[in-house]
Amino acid sequence: MTGRILLAGAAAFLLAFLIAPASFAPLFQPFTRNGAPAIYAQTSLLSLTLSHLAIVAAAVAGSTVVGLVLAVLVTRRAGREFLPLARTVTAIGQTFPPVAVLALAVPLMGFGTGPTLVALFLYGLLPVFENAMAGLTGQPPHVTEAARGMGLTPGQRLRQIDLPLALPLLLAGMRLTAVISLGTATIGSTVAARTLGEVIIAGLLSSNTAFVLQGGLVVGILAVLIHHGFQGLENRVRRRMGVD
Repeated sequence: MTGRILLAGAAAFLLAFLIAPASFAPLFQPFTRNGAPAIYAQTSLLSLTLSHLAIVAAAVAGSTVVGLVLAVLVTRRAGREFLPLARTVTAIGQTFPPVAVLALAVPLMGFGTGPTLVALFLYGLLPVFENAMAGLTGQPPHVTEAARGMGLTPGQRLRQIDLPLALPLLLAGMRLTAVISLGTATIGSTVAARTLGEVIIAGLLSSNTAFVLQGGLVVGILAVLIHHGFQGLENRVRRRMGVD
């Protein structure tokens, strides 16, 4: 109960701050120097937050689709030989830092949202792929035998048994990808993507700690809310499936 109250309080604080940030100026004023503004006002914090979330959502959706398709492919009999290749491809995003991916993508795609989406997409592939594969291959033996006894085709077993049972682990992979992408997306502002990194960078360039705190605070609260949102969904799915 206490955790829910704290989450609700954090969500209410975040919403109030994004709607009327100027009213929180006294809270951040002690972190300014030489009469600098306490609240970032060059761009609407609400619009930056919505843009940040949209970029993260698009990247997570892309990583989930591709990661799940690859996991299904390599866990079928015809695709098992491609497992090493799939693991190599999905590990690329974790091998190359997102900053390096941005540096490579900008000459090809130009400045803006595109390079950031590519970096987040690649960075989020591995958690989704590994969790989906674990869910698809970790079925209890009695479930496998029951499916065979029912005469289900491979396609029917995938749709009716494997994917539903793998859903909690898949959601866990999406949760990890979403939280990581939420923080990593801030670097997108270095290539002109509209993210909350704009506030943090403005604070660093002007030595205004208040701006840095505002950007970090919004990202941090969003990360906590998204983490607990996915976790609640995972628990709900597990309860419906009768899995502890």
